[in-house]
Amino acid sequence: MAQYFDVHPDNPQPRALAQAARILADGGLIVYPTDSCFALGCALGNAEGIARIKRIRDLDDKHHFTLVVDEFAKLGEYVHMNNRDFRAVKAATPGPYTFILEATREVPKMMMHPKKRTVGVRIPQHRTTLELLKAYGAPMLSSTLLLPGHEDAQTDGWAIKELLDHDVDAVIDSGDCGLEPSTVVDMTGDVPEVVRVGAGDPSPFEE
Repeated sequence: MAQYFDVHPDNPQPRALAQAARILADGGLIVYPTDSCFALGCALGNAEGIARIKRIRDLDDKHHFTLVVDEFAKLGEYVHMNNRDFRAVKAATPGPYTFILEATREVPKMMMHPKKRTVGVRIPQHRTTLELLKAYGAPMLSSTLLLPGHEDAQTDGWAIKELLDHDVDAVIDSGDCGLEPSTVVDMTGDVPEVVRVGAGDPSPFEE
């Protein structure tokens, strides 16, 4: 059964986040809130975690997994950015955006798109997520919690716990975090391409 952590949205309890961080470090899979909707998260390089996410979401091998960090300065270790990318991503983060960029060698191959060698990166503007990442001390591999057969994203933490009780190891709930997933912007072409319109305003990336 999944552990359930009910944390305050403005002042999330450090002890609860420390426990969730240990679950990540021990190879677990968690559900956590973001500034758009709930997401699934595990440690980088966690092959079993990736397999579990694929089973839960019914994903194929072409899915772009996302690397979630708590500050912009850490992105350079994991993705290549030219001057255009640097300015655009910095201006939009933290926020409800996922950017697809060329991955560096620090990114496990199992996270990359198999042909493009790209990866999604994200810096959510959500207090609980950022404090969790600080407690964990490393980026998370992540995927939006959009379940097959469900038209809308899940918004209730306790309902998610009941639904995925035997599929994940923990659920962090800090109240409502919205219905829409992040807006996804592919930065690998000559011009940015909005590939999914979500919670983030797409207009800065549309011509």
